[in-house]
Amino acid sequence: MPDKPQIEYAVSAGGVVYRLCGGRLEFVVCERFQPRTWSLPKGTPDWGETLEQTALREVKEETGLDVELKKPLGSITYWFTGSSRNTKCHKTVHFYLMESIGGSTALHDIEFDQVNWYPAAEALELMTYPNEAHIVNKALAEGLV
Repeated sequence: MPDKPQIEYAVSAGGVVYRLCGGRLEFVVCERFQPRTWSLPKGTPDWGETLEQTALREVKEETGLDVELKKPLGSITYWFTGSSRNTKCHKTVHFYLMESIGGSTALHDIEFDQVNWYPAAEALELMTYPNEAHIVNKALAEGLV
């Protein structure tokens, strides 16, 4: 009989980054080529960081953008297989609405292959993970942007 899986819990934080460009609302979406995914920037807290500090740092690193934190948007949870086949990880990601105030997507780190701005509808269509798209839709539905 196989061993009972170990369960680990993980927390991270990230951002829904927006800008108005020529009167059009755009969101930043991060792309990986292998496997092909489009997602929001997020990451794990460094020791002693608050979730807000983590979100700001991770967004800066992964997108190259300077951002201003506007408000919490809520969190998502999901399960994935950990580093060993016998480990299941339950992850909670806390997202914040952020406005781009400078920087450049050309300065993003190596975590993603491309980071680009997309009109709201196109960004939502591209996003690989429905739970992340739900967070963006929440910001739109609540009239936050």
